[in-house]
Amino acid sequence: MLNQRTRFFRQLGKASLVFALATAVGFSGAVPAQADANPNAVVSADWLERNLTNPRVKLIEVTVEEGAYARGHIRNAVEFRWHTDFVDEVNRDIVSRSEFTKLAQQAGINRDSIVVLYGDDNNWFAAWGAWIFKLYGARDVRLLDGGRAKWESDGRAMTPIVPTPAKGNFRASAPDQKLRAFLPEVVRVAKKELRAKLVDIRSADEFSGKIFAPPGFDELAIRAGHIPTAVNVGWKSTLNADGTFKSRAELARLYRAVGIDGRTPVITYCRIGERAAHSWFVLSEILGYNVKLYDGSWTEYGNSVGVPISNPAGTVWGKK
Repeated sequence: MLNQRTRFFRQLGKASLVFALATAVGFSGAVPAQADANPNAVVSADWLERNLTNPRVKLIEVTVEEGAYARGHIRNAVEFRWHTDFVDEVNRDIVSRSEFTKLAQQAGINRDSIVVLYGDDNNWFAAWGAWIFKLYGARDVRLLDGGRAKWESDGRAMTPIVPTPAKGNFRASAPDQKLRAFLPEVVRVAKKELRAKLVDIRSADEFSGKIFAPPGFDELAIRAGHIPTAVNVGWKSTLNADGTFKSRAELARLYRAVGIDGRTPVITYCRIGERAAHSWFVLSEILGYNVKLYDGSWTEYGNSVGVPISNPAGTVWGKK
């Protein structure tokens, strides 16, 4: 039989181990290990410059500013247009599986390609493109840190020459529904019938209902506010001043402050889905959390009949 002294030190050892584990995942503020985090999700401009002639690297520019790609782009980059190439132009939906296969093959993308996307507006639409690529089964999808603006501000080379890649062999798989949320699921979360964290990445004024959309944007919902239970973490808060992503530890702290730590599924949304794709990328690819993008976002939810909303500003039909 163990004597009292021996039992004491064995219990002390167990307690020390428990404390050490707890400290590692929570009390110290350390980032919990996430098996699905991609250490290569973000590439630096230096890395890309070294790999521009790597045949496995396929570069995609997704820029909204009309004519920007034609004036100059990173060498070997193929242009994808967000409003035509990544969406169904008849239905409000993502591009079809067959059409995306054709587009990807035309861009020279193969099954084993490293797909690197970049664009303007701090990679808003490039992140949407990354989501589409992942949705359709691309294995290695990355974003250029800082996007087009950082590349240009660094004084790195641009070219107007449009590449003509050989046809690739990538074939889109069936859409991965673990990455996409639809209205019925979101309503269940809003009504607390389904356990998940909603992250509204819009501005504080959009979230409160003070404004219906940022100035200059036409896509509106008839109601303003946000989805009940959602927390507000603006997409820009994930970035440094130069548009590059904050460190993984900083990002984990940012979301942990509002109760998001990777232990509960997450759904991101914005107004039409593009800004939410940026936060989806941060949470899913950089932090490795279980995240869906609700691409219907507020224009669908706020226009839907019979669903609850939260409107702290008290705006009704555009008026107080």
